[in-house]
Order: sequence, then structure tokens, then C-alpha cells
Amino acid sequence: MFLEIKNNKKQGKGWVEVVCGSMFSGKTEELIRRLRRAQIAKMKVEIFKPAMDIRYDEYDIVSHSEISIPSTPVENAQQILLMTSDVDVVGIDEVQFFDSEIVNVCNQLANKGTRVIVAGLDMDFQGDPFGVMPQLMAIAEYVSKVHAICVECGDLANFSHRLVDDEKIVMLGEKESYQPLCRKCYNDKNKDIVNH
Repeated sequence: MFLEIKNNKKQGKGWVEVVCGSMFSGKTEELIRRLRRAQIAKMKVEIFKPAMDIRYDEYDIVSHSEISIPSTPVENAQQILLMTSDVDVVGIDEVQFFDSEIVNVCNQLANKGTRVIVAGLDMDFQGDPFGVMPQLMAIAEYVSKVHAICVECGDLANFSHRLVDDEKIVMLGEKESYQPLCRKCYNDKNKDIVNH
């Protein structure tokens, strides 16, 4: 893609890219791929994740297929601004877990000429828009929706079905807690949620 090879600082232009989808759809892998390409292009890159996400590693961003890249865990969105004064590219994983200020942070970074790439779940386990994702998708110049494979029928999946009985919206988990499903299979398993 043309936007991966341009040095946007020299151009004086920034933008926001959103990579979204369900659990196990490859969001983190795509984020890492874009960030590594920016590093190969000799751009200054800073990478962040929510401090609460310690599933695979306390510091690194790690995909479900164990591809990783070093990152800085942060407690809130404002901390990102303190560490990005002179960077070309900012990457943020699991962006749906951040407070609403992350939208302003992404806008501020893009407005000062930084390429901002965020990855996160677009829907929670109930099939509702997840946290700040609708606002981030609205302000983004580029939105990429990636899909998992439905474990029930093999079609494209874009729903994250929760396997454990827990009503909290934010619940970190892996294959023991979630599975990707297509719309039909998700609706079949969640008749009580779908009809709300």
C-alpha cells in the first residue's frame, strides 16, 4: 500500500488507520506487519498496549500465533502523548480497552503529522460496538476489517462468542474463553442476546 512507504513526517501529513475484527481474526498480526514495514523504512516507531493486557507478555504485543513486537504498556491514553513527541508512526494494540480520551490522542498525533495505526475488537461478545471503536473508525482515513474463520461451519467469522458464563464486557481470554463465529452460528448460539 502506498501509505506504508511514504515518510509522512516529511510530507507533514498524518492519518489514522484502524484494523478491526473479531477474536482470532489476525488484527494484531496485521498491526505488527505494518509496524515492522515502517521500521524497515527507517521510520521512528513507538508501540503501545493497555497495561491490563498481560495475556502473553507483560511488555510485548503478541499475536495468537505468537508473533511479537516490543511495546510500552500504558495505563491511559494520555500517557501515549508523553512518549511520542518526535515519532513517525504510533501503533496501539487492543485499543478498545482504552478510555474515551484515546480518540483525542489519535487525532492530536495525526494532526501533527504522525501515522497512527490502531488495532482492536469492533464488537464485544454481545455483538455490540466495543468502547471507542465506532469513534475511531469514524475519524480514521483507513479502516481494515479482518475476519476469522467460523469454528462451527468454516465461513468467515466476525463475531466473538464467549464460552464462559461472565457478563462483564471486558474479560481477557483466549481459546478457552472465546471462539470466532459467523453471523448465523453466533445467532444460533446466542438467541437470548440477539433478540435484545
